[in-house]
Amino acid sequence: MTVQLEIPDGVTQAIRLPEGRIKRELLVELALALYSQGFLSFGKARELADMSKYEFGLLVGKRDILRHYGPEELEEDIAYASGE
Repeated sequence: MTVQLEIPDGVTQAIRLPEGRIKRELLVELALALYSQGFLSFGKARELADMSKYEFGLLVGKRDILRHYGPEELEEDIAYASGE
């Protein structure tokens, strides 16, 4: 399932970014918000933001968002460290 959001022109015009960056920045902000509220795992949030694990982790840290670290994240880290 794909979800499309409609954002009013007045809102997009109020965002002080070049037009070509608006979609990307909104996806990153949405990913951060959903992750910080526990609606998405770290992996799914970084997928939404289209960022590497390292990039998203840095951004989470810069924003002072607490990392949610559970068994799923531990398994991902072990797989990553093992080169899988």
